[in-house]
Amino acid sequence: MEPHLILVTSALLLAVAAVGGATMAVIRFSGKPQPPTWLAMLHGFLSAAAVTLLAYATFTVGLPLLANGALVLFLIAAAGGVVLNLNYHWKLLPLPKALIVVHAAAAVLGFLLLLGAVFSSPG
Repeated sequence: MEPHLILVTSALLLAVAAVGGATMAVIRFSGKPQPPTWLAMLHGFLSAAAVTLLAYATFTVGLPLLANGALVLFLIAAAGGVVLNLNYHWKLLPLPKALIVVHAAAAVLGFLLLLGAVFSSPG
């Protein structure tokens, strides 16, 4: 297992997930209480795949410190996503905008750290 390939794969998965996340944020901030369920699920599945890959690589082959920091931030973002999904979306309640911003901020900071790891690692 090549660490650089794992970092790139995770970054690509998260980039696609980020497009879905940004789309959902636009939907919510435009006045609708929730995004479509299929979009929320796709966003969560892609993000979870990327974070699982990062965690596995961290504990098996080891990743750069920036990638480990990104993993921590993605786990925080994931916790926020789970709260958004289970406590609001599935109960058909309007998603709280403040929690969306915190969730997105953790994910964006994590993604920036991950990109730093991608571009600084040999490969």
